[in-house]
Amino acid sequence: MMVQQERAARTRQSLMRAAAEAFAEDGFVPTTLSTISRRAGVSNGALHFHFENKHDLARAVEAAAADTVRAITVAAEQRQDSALQRLIDATHALMNSLDEDAVVRAGFELVGTAPRRGETEATDLRGEWQHWIDMVLHTAKDNGELADGVSAAEACTAVVAATVGFEVLGIKDPKWVSRRTLSQYWELMLPRLASPERLPELVPHGPGPAAPAHTPHP
Repeated sequence: MMVQQERAARTRQSLMRAAAEAFAEDGFVPTTLSTISRRAGVSNGALHFHFENKHDLARAVEAAAADTVRAITVAAEQRQDSALQRLIDATHALMNSLDEDAVVRAGFELVGTAPRRGETEATDLRGEWQHWIDMVLHTAKDNGELADGVSAAEACTAVVAATVGFEVLGIKDPKWVSRRTLSQYWELMLPRLASPERLPELVPHGPGPAAPAHTPHP
């Protein structure tokens, strides 16, 4: 019984990843269930055992992507750095996931797909990301980390627009979600965003060594 459950769980994960890869590469509408089952190496019958239809698969992909994004923001919240540094590090973690994980790429791409917009159970990944950024920047404002004249709302608009823009552009060209691109953005943004007292302690390239040359995802 345990072996059967493990096999079923592996099959479900394979189908979800195959669906994510197809959605990310070809889009939600053109992707067929036959394409997904073939990529996963299972029969159409096995697919229908786990997922009723393509929208059911899309919901599973969105949920898995949301789990990854929430894990990124939770990990950022647990750091002892300033609110702005936590924000910088989280944006780098998200771009890295978009670059390396088809499930995360597909989860974000599905948000803007017309047939998915009417889905009441669809996960609003971009909305959740915006909410978290807004919360962190209000914390930064309360802590005196923002420059004079910069409001949390204005800063949130700028950061959300940039990161979501990188995500959308990265669908076709992975350089937009590279560490180098995001580091350059923060190098330009931080002198306007951060207070002069906090600016010297902020690391625009996030945790670890400076950004290396980017290797595109396959």
